[in-house]
Amino acid sequence: MIPRYSRPAMTKTWEPENRFRIWFEIEAHATDALAELGVVPKSAAEALWAWWATNPAIDVAAIDAIEAVTKHDVIAFLTWVAEQVGDEARFMHQGMTSSDVLDTCLAVQLTQATDLLLADMDALLEALKARAMEHKFTPTIGRSHGIHAEPVTFGLKLAQAYAEFARGRERLVAARAEIATCAISGAVGTFANIDPKVEAHVAAKLGLSVEPVSTQVIPRDRHAMFFAILGVIASSIERLAIEIRHLQRTEVLEAEEYFSPGQKGSSAMPHKRNPILTENLTGLARMVRSAVTPAMENVALWHERDISHSSVERYIGPDATITLDFALGRLTGVVEKLLVYPVRMQKNLDRMGGLVHSQRVLLALTQAGISREDSYAIVQRNAMKVWESDGALSLLELLKADPDVAAKMSAAEIEDRFNLDYHFKHVDTIFDRVFG
Repeated sequence: MIPRYSRPAMTKTWEPENRFRIWFEIEAHATDALAELGVVPKSAAEALWAWWATNPAIDVAAIDAIEAVTKHDVIAFLTWVAEQVGDEARFMHQGMTSSDVLDTCLAVQLTQATDLLLADMDALLEALKARAMEHKFTPTIGRSHGIHAEPVTFGLKLAQAYAEFARGRERLVAARAEIATCAISGAVGTFANIDPKVEAHVAAKLGLSVEPVSTQVIPRDRHAMFFAILGVIASSIERLAIEIRHLQRTEVLEAEEYFSPGQKGSSAMPHKRNPILTENLTGLARMVRSAVTPAMENVALWHERDISHSSVERYIGPDATITLDFALGRLTGVVEKLLVYPVRMQKNLDRMGGLVHSQRVLLALTQAGISREDSYAIVQRNAMKVWESDGALSLLELLKADPDVAAKMSAAEIEDRFNLDYHFKHVDTIFDRVFG
């Protein structure tokens, strides 16, 4: 992953040193269990932990140099550890296969990454809630198909985003539980050369659950679901980012990204203030989703194992989590600093001469005894005059002057249907549902 879209804590999760440290803990805990079962001498486990207690530096370059000869990463690591620990290290990896180490390690890394992502989502949810409360009753226009529809509040827009990300967080918690499994079952997953008690011990030490049947590798449907959920969260990021981008358009300008002192919007046009952060988030969301299809394709492995999934996961594990971590952090900053313009929202709300109240008049006419078809035709013929005048005419005044309307509704009754507050009478109910 490129540094531009990376943050240190998440990047560290995927660095070779962290991976090798996890590998060691898997091997050492397994050796502990094997010693308790009498398969290896207890002195072997003690030697491993005694060396580890010195907090040794992991010589990644030395391990890589060994791998250049062996063409096998786990063997290279075991060889390097043996060089540090001495003769007792020969008891490491008894009855185990490489996938026991690799897959269990990946489970640990993905849970570490998920914990960071959950913290990211908590920060985003907090920001969305604060801004939603701030603009709970800030009137703005709701749009369908990009066209003015009926009034909403800006707080409701943010409450919707909050609810969506809250669902995403719940899914991520479930994904963490599903991905957090340990497999120490040996070649083809039969436990022929290693006791299942070893797997249970390692799983408990690493905070994982045991994989019920691993076939030598942990089934990749778990990983497919994990990356699919990351993709859904990325899509939620893009949805909110696109909303902000639309609201920042010059003709709309109801909200915009914070523009810092000294910031430049264009190399050619000094007046520009572009939604560069939310545009960037749209692109980052695409990159996270690009991991979903390969993760799905990884499910279909040959027989008890092959490594067609391995190269894929070396890419998508770091890339998807690092990118999503960065994107969630960036979106949180956008929401916290978002510039909101209630006056412009009201101006846009009033832009089309009261057309946004057409449904209320339609319903009132049906209540007054006119068929729905005729009521629709009466309101629409007046509304189209306002539309074609680009909002210069007033729907309220046209309706008052329409004899078919006046025959059924008084001027006061018509005016009452243009009361903006009517649309917000259930905002509290919605907020109670979302925020509790």
